[in-house]
Amino acid sequence: MSKQYDVIVIGGGPAGTAMASGLKAQGKSALIVESDLWGGTCPNRGCDPKKILLSAVEAKQAATNYQGHGLAGVPAIDWPALMTTKRGYTDGINDGTLGGLKSQQIDTLHGQAYFRADGELTVDGDVVTGTDVVIATGQRPNILPIDGHEYFKTSTDFLDLDAMPKRVTFVGGGYVGFELATIARAAGAEVHLIHHNDRPLKNFDPELVKALMANLTAQGITFDLNVDLKQITKTADGLHLTDDHDFALTTDLVICSAGRLPNDDQLGLENVGVAYGRHGIKVNDHLQTANAHIYAIGDVSDTPVPKLTPLAGYEARYLTGELVKSGAPISYPVTPTQVYASPKLAEVGVTTAQAATEPDKYRVTSLDMTKWFTYYRLQTRQALAKVVVESQTGLIVGASCLSEIADEMINYLTLLIQKQISLAEMQKLVVAYPTPASDLQYLY
Repeated sequence: MSKQYDVIVIGGGPAGTAMASGLKAQGKSALIVESDLWGGTCPNRGCDPKKILLSAVEAKQAATNYQGHGLAGVPAIDWPALMTTKRGYTDGINDGTLGGLKSQQIDTLHGQAYFRADGELTVDGDVVTGTDVVIATGQRPNILPIDGHEYFKTSTDFLDLDAMPKRVTFVGGGYVGFELATIARAAGAEVHLIHHNDRPLKNFDPELVKALMANLTAQGITFDLNVDLKQITKTADGLHLTDDHDFALTTDLVICSAGRLPNDDQLGLENVGVAYGRHGIKVNDHLQTANAHIYAIGDVSDTPVPKLTPLAGYEARYLTGELVKSGAPISYPVTPTQVYASPKLAEVGVTTAQAATEPDKYRVTSLDMTKWFTYYRLQTRQALAKVVVESQTGLIVGASCLSEIADEMINYLTLLIQKQISLAEMQKLVVAYPTPASDLQYLY
């Protein structure tokens, strides 16, 4: 006879582990199931290892900026040593996450969960039952279905390369492609980024994207725009990439960075009346699927917010409370998104495109901050921002930043927007000077 749980959580990543821990703290009996690595994508093969590699890129860029301004000599990236540093972190994630769950006395199973019937799942043959089920299975890299697609590697492969090939090509101009291309180029590779139209990073301000691309081009990255790749052929001198026209490129490694797919197609959702599609599992504003006892959170859910680790945790905290006592629909805070390239590109709140459709409601200020003291002291090549202000209130409601500290600035701006801090209130604060925070009053 199978063991009965209050809640079964499918997926041992940031969303699932936060969910299981929250339920346990509320006195619920919970089982968490994982088919791959405990800890999920972010710490094993996503944001955390990527940021470790990027930290070396940032250090190299900072030294480059200061050539002739107080530093002599640019350090080279030692890829094997950097990879050892990365693995020093990632190698402990699986066991550490599993150990943390067990220390909380949360039941775990490793294997593929599959809905056999309502409230009943199999996990590689073991039958488990639960009153409610929370799906938090995340996403995986998409592989374009072109001729020779078997030669594609993914971001997972790139983040665990033993050596950096001489020539690396990325297919897909989203944030993953830009970030990994930045790393590969800084590590010495000849880098191409192929995109099917002329508008990569389509969700970001086009002028700032253009400026980012100009910076990356100056660093040696080649952008091949309006190229609809059709075939990869293995030849004696490498991998030969072609389209239906006159594009041809030979490379040593080709990474498919053309988006990600929700892990919702191996769960047997059709057996329990759960609807899902290209953007994930359909949920309502209580994160509930068409089946009243099944919920979906994190990257696998079809929600109107970016697929980000902090939002996965936010949804887990909401749903933990919801399963204990049903309440209000989920309400999302303003959420920043960013591209960890060089320089970094970040955005939060009302976009410049949205503001342009309502010119009476919003005003957009474009700022070139390159000569501001904050960026002069860093010898930053370029620092740009666009700030969206609500005309009636004078409050900042959106912002886009391009600089080497854009990730820091966007967090400050997120706080100003979420807490509705006016310029007058900002000027009542005394912050350390000179710092990026001391620039905030000049952005209104």
